[in-house]
Amino acid sequence: MFGFFKKKQQTMTASVDGKVLPMSEASDEVFSSCALGDGVVIYPTGEVVVAPADGMVSVMMKDSNHAIGLTLEDGTDILIHIGVNTVELKGEGFEALVSVKDQVKAGTELIRFDRKMMEEKGYCMEVMQLVMEGENSDKVKYYTGMYAKAGETVVAQW
Repeated sequence: MFGFFKKKQQTMTASVDGKVLPMSEASDEVFSSCALGDGVVIYPTGEVVVAPADGMVSVMMKDSNHAIGLTLEDGTDILIHIGVNTVELKGEGFEALVSVKDQVKAGTELIRFDRKMMEEKGYCMEVMQLVMEGENSDKVKYYTGMYAKAGETVVAQW
């Protein structure tokens, strides 16, 4: 009636510059099957991953820096995974810019990666950005089929 109890709508922006497609089009079967959660896959043109929303760094793949988890202010868990099989690089070409428990704002730089070097080594450099299964996962609407600007273009909302 008055909107006093209406929950604030949560949005999630692209974590990297690039073309945004549905998760079902990811090269890695674990991601394309949405076994870990649904989301978007981004074919990056840049080399910096930024926070897609305000939250806290909850997971950092410490030895490889190829993936990062965030817990957003509404409690939603997000996973950002850089490349397919890039864990094999054991951190080569990745630079973590944040640590677990750091509070981040949308657009905060999280990880830099050497996309060109990884592509030269034959790695597929898709960036998977997932909303992990949880309370909000079935409410998410994804936006795909466009070129996104990291930290600016909305790719999901709930």
